[in-house]
Amino acid sequence: MAAFLLGAVLLIVQPQVVPSRPAINSKAETSSQSVQRELLKKTSQKNDFKENIHSNGSCQQLPHTIIIGVRKGGTRALLEMLSLHPDIAAAESEVHFFDWEDHYRNGLQWYINQMPFSYPHQITVEKTPAYFTSPKVPERVYNMNQSMRLLLILRDPSERVLSDYTQVFYNHMQKHKPYPSIEQFLIKDGELNVGYKAINRSLYYIHMQNWLKYFPLDHIHIVDGDKLIKDPFPEIEKVERFLKLSPQINASNFYFNKTKGFYCLRDSGRERCLHESKGRAHPQVDTWLLGKLHEYFHEPNKKFFELVGRTFDWHSFVAS
Repeated sequence: MAAFLLGAVLLIVQPQVVPSRPAINSKAETSSQSVQRELLKKTSQKNDFKENIHSNGSCQQLPHTIIIGVRKGGTRALLEMLSLHPDIAAAESEVHFFDWEDHYRNGLQWYINQMPFSYPHQITVEKTPAYFTSPKVPERVYNMNQSMRLLLILRDPSERVLSDYTQVFYNHMQKHKPYPSIEQFLIKDGELNVGYKAINRSLYYIHMQNWLKYFPLDHIHIVDGDKLIKDPFPEIEKVERFLKLSPQINASNFYFNKTKGFYCLRDSGRERCLHESKGRAHPQVDTWLLGKLHEYFHEPNKKFFELVGRTFDWHSFVAS
């Protein structure tokens, strides 16, 4: 009888693990899954959270919205433009909470501590472009907040590849380190090197499929990065509506800087442009190689369009 009562008590007090929306295979847990399980246990108790409340009534809180990517898609421009809205409180740096194990192990309290102080009526936003292409991130975000509203900014996949290379190239140049030409990355044995990481990051439909396992499409707003560069205001209007913000940003907040060659921001009489590292010229690439890129992305782009129910004005391969 005593053994029976002890068993009943253990069943009652044993914490329940809330399953993710997708079905999970019953095979042995991986190390990553074990870490996630421990994190959820660690942060599931209210006592684990300490609100950092400022004397003015603001506090640090978990983000309501995350800009998940894509790398070199225009995430910094999107965040800067969105920050024009008075009801947006944005984290200044990329947090990398969900994709870096050392950060993720710190728990949600650490994540909260990276957020800006905000008022109750404001929306807290963080941006980490690597989230979109990291396989483990969607489930982790879902386990934190199933109602999270996500922002994803994309641009022409071929152009994104060139921009990806350009960023790394200039990073090496600033450190006075040599870096191979883009052709050495894009070509292998006379053919397009599809193993190049920058190309993989532009296979949007593969990464999007992973996110749609956890979040419905109406919780992911896709910003057209190419249109944001050419005419930012209409794209920001759509973001305002998606986040259910009052329309506060207007066309006068943007002006075209002829010297820099892209739009800058005007806020309360103060003008500012993105960092000089933004908008760098891409390397000259042979027409044949560009054609190979466009050809390679033709089918993946079609799959992405079907997946999200809309099209984008990206380079497409036309068979001769």
